[in-house]
Amino acid sequence: MKRLVLVVACALLDADNRVLIAQRPPGKTLAGLWEFPGGKVEPGESPEATLIRELKEELGVDTEAACLAPLTFASHAYEDFHLLMPLYVCRRWRGLPQGLEGQALKWVRARALRDYPMPPADEPLIAPLIDLL
Repeated sequence: MKRLVLVVACALLDADNRVLIAQRPPGKTLAGLWEFPGGKVEPGESPEATLIRELKEELGVDTEAACLAPLTFASHAYEDFHLLMPLYVCRRWRGLPQGLEGQALKWVRARALRDYPMPPADEPLIAPLIDLL
């Protein structure tokens, strides 16, 4: 039986309804692919707390649980583990997003997300975003 890994992702939406995506930097697994910001849920941590922490660490922005709205999730079997990834939408935060971990950032229209190569687990998250926006 594969271990279950819980990772949470966030679609930051700007005033023009563009979505922020980040490119995985060289040296990381799946380097060069684009993804939604987020990360692994630590033991005892809620998905919302994880996102608040990860958005601060990765992008230098502050948000609150009340600003995070769950939209959909992905369930994807990798070779050695199974990934469960809820996707939240966030329209309110403080600070200007910056790639604090060396990652490139882009604001893109939801319909253009398929133009960016993404990890297999992120791909099913695109359609609900397009429907929302």
